[in-house]
Amino acid sequence: MNWRNKTGKSLAKIALGLSAAAMIASPTLAEDDTIKIGMTSALTGPYNEFGEGNRRAVELAIKEWNENGGINGKKIELAMLLDDQLNPDRAVQNMRRILDDEEIVGIIGPAGSGPTLAVIDMAEADGRPYMNPIAQTPDVTYPDGTGNTPRKNVFSFALQNDVEASGMGEHLVNNFDRVGVIHESTAYGVSGLEYLTEAMEAAGGEAPVADDSYNQGTQDMTAQVARMKRSDVDAIAAIGLGRDLAVLRRTMARLNMDVPLVASNGALGQPFQEGAGDLVEGVQGTMIGAFGQRPMREATQKFVDAYKAEYGTDRWWGDDEENPQLFMAISVSNGYDAANILFEGIKRAESTDPDAIIQAIESIQGYEGVNSVYNFSEDRHHAIEADGVEVFEYVKDGNKFPLVPVSEQ
Repeated sequence: MNWRNKTGKSLAKIALGLSAAAMIASPTLAEDDTIKIGMTSALTGPYNEFGEGNRRAVELAIKEWNENGGINGKKIELAMLLDDQLNPDRAVQNMRRILDDEEIVGIIGPAGSGPTLAVIDMAEADGRPYMNPIAQTPDVTYPDGTGNTPRKNVFSFALQNDVEASGMGEHLVNNFDRVGVIHESTAYGVSGLEYLTEAMEAAGGEAPVADDSYNQGTQDMTAQVARMKRSDVDAIAAIGLGRDLAVLRRTMARLNMDVPLVASNGALGQPFQEGAGDLVEGVQGTMIGAFGQRPMREATQKFVDAYKAEYGTDRWWGDDEENPQLFMAISVSNGYDAANILFEGIKRAESTDPDAIIQAIESIQGYEGVNSVYNFSEDRHHAIEADGVEVFEYVKDGNKFPLVPVSEQ
């Protein structure tokens, strides 16, 4: 076996000043050592539905592995868990702390594209396996675009913008003639507009007739909605996070903008539902479809049962005591899958050497994850494809608004 030494570096990378004898010494971890993981995410702040959910998922995965003997007999420890509040500057500070700890074997990244893009070059240069649970911008994994060479050590479990845009674009083209797009001004929103435009044209439709942006945390979108009205759109497509999309929906109602709202996955979670109230009715949104399947796949159901046993029907589970909300696919279970694939890679490599773990992850085929069946390779470092995405709609049922697949209506 080729376990890393206590510095966290492979023998080949130990400082040149060491003697050859010293380089050969202690190639394995001591029996009482643990496999240490580092994580930075939005544990608090206005968008902590992503980071806190992923923390719970990662800790659940660690607990399950440790209860089953760990990784090749070594216990797993979340040795550094830091809060970046979805703030790029905080994420950079946190990532420096994580990378400075040479005993950390693998990294779980931030819960959004902004902080992730701020740290990804640092993480790539470091070389240790980096798992992206949420950031949807494809540049995180493929700096030259999906289909080109991925960053060597980065693996993504997010619903990538281009993948989500493919499903949303086809749906928009098939159902509407004049689409306007409102998106957040971050990298996630700007690239989302670009990918959605490409997807609509690829589906045989026209590009959006109007588009406008907003800053995260805005409390009013009058100007953006007014522009959509002037452009005479018959649907608004929106790319953003739940709280902001709720502001958009309320603004549409206040201005009597009575056209369908088709939004990105942020519209399918509790922050949007809490902010929009009864105005959720008729809103459509794209989402990884794993939690909308009946019956669920075996791996999905197993996770659902384990999560409920560990955390109960909490905020991330949702309001239905029996069924978890669809939003868990991007606020919780993606972090669980990311951790499990990292641990599986370490197990298969029988090593904590970064290159060995990366090669082991690239060999994973047909892995039954919660959100999908995963197939990685040297050229493919992302997990979710367009066939795993569905469009859902809030449908009124008494005083509730369950999400129903549009394909089943």
